[in-house]
Amino acid sequence: MDDFLKRIECYKVTYQPLDPDDYDKDLSFIKMMNVGRRFLVNRVQDYIQSKIVYYLMNIHVHSHSIYLCRHGESSHNIEGRIGGDSELSHRGKQFAQALRVFIDEHNLADLKVWTSQLRRTIQTAEELRIPYEQWKILNEIDAGVCEEMTYEMIQNTFPEEFALRDQDKYHYRYPGGESYQDLVQRLEPVIMELERQGNVLVVCHQAVMRCLLAYFLDKGAEDLPYMKCPLHTVLKLTPVAYGCKVEMFYLNVEAVNTHRDRPLDKIPAEPSLTHRRNSYTPLSSHDQVKRPRLYSAGNQPWLPLAPTPSALMPEGRQSQSPLACLLFYLRDCCDRPYLASRRKSVSILELQHAKPFSFPDFRCHPRLCVVCSLVLQPSFYICTLFKMRAAVGFISAGEVKGQGRVNPSHNVHLSQMCRIWV
Repeated sequence: MDDFLKRIECYKVTYQPLDPDDYDKDLSFIKMMNVGRRFLVNRVQDYIQSKIVYYLMNIHVHSHSIYLCRHGESSHNIEGRIGGDSELSHRGKQFAQALRVFIDEHNLADLKVWTSQLRRTIQTAEELRIPYEQWKILNEIDAGVCEEMTYEMIQNTFPEEFALRDQDKYHYRYPGGESYQDLVQRLEPVIMELERQGNVLVVCHQAVMRCLLAYFLDKGAEDLPYMKCPLHTVLKLTPVAYGCKVEMFYLNVEAVNTHRDRPLDKIPAEPSLTHRRNSYTPLSSHDQVKRPRLYSAGNQPWLPLAPTPSALMPEGRQSQSPLACLLFYLRDCCDRPYLASRRKSVSILELQHAKPFSFPDFRCHPRLCVVCSLVLQPSFYICTLFKMRAAVGFISAGEVKGQGRVNPSHNVHLSQMCRIWV
């Protein structure tokens, strides 16, 4: 402590304290006093800054330990099924009893126990005979249409989904379910609460335990989905300076091995597969009852890659105008069964007789935009539309590169997609 106080005196020679009342009142900063006892937050204005405040106000330096373990072995574990809400097996109940002995031997004072809302974790915690708290966000990763299926069943029923998951397990999202990336975001409140608590025992699931371990052990997205979290094993995490000390306790109750190793040779990348990471409605699943999922510019809906309109024209007609090629392509697209329900009331015949280039301030024909936005991928749609407009002389080369403006009064959907494409 004497050495630390001397260093502070040396700092005063070089550094000058911030003045939030006068000179520095316009700066954004956070002042923490006595390692979190008191905070001064000055002009925190955006999302990232507020998240930093939230994080700093939740961490502390008190000595504590975090105990992580999976639930006892369940009937689904024995059958090799993923997800579901099964009950404990006979060996799973033995583990719950062994866990109670483990806690009594370690004499953990003021221990808090957290579980998910699934039966296998609740049954494990009930054997401890101490109060426990259920967290819905601690539930296992949602496998969507693959719930309660074995990996062999998934490979036979959804071969493309099985291949996609092996390509990028962290970003892969089950049809109608979640990805590890989604799970990490879901677990953020639990992680922040663990930072500020004392001794806590978290009885959770394999994917959830991997995410919590990855946070405390500073593992990346590539390693997170393949971390080994065996059944009937307790991990003790003790935060120390610049890291986290890990101790593993096996409670001598046999259980099946549910770990699936990282594929030695990942599936060869194919254009139809690599474009879907966090897509919203995979075509391999005929059950579209699940909720739709949003997507970003980098994660577009998984539709077959669209060829150019001219490539679909019959021989001898491929040299026609871009508009004629696009019309032919739209007729072909709207005849496909999976797009039939998306045509709304747009008439291709009406579109053919329309004259979209009849006025000089043309930005895009409304009916043409509706059809394009329904049947084409955003990037291809914008690229085609820009080329079509450039071909008839209504936009400059600079506008094709994304430097021109798009009049939002003509079509709001077009202007949004233009920004994504640029």
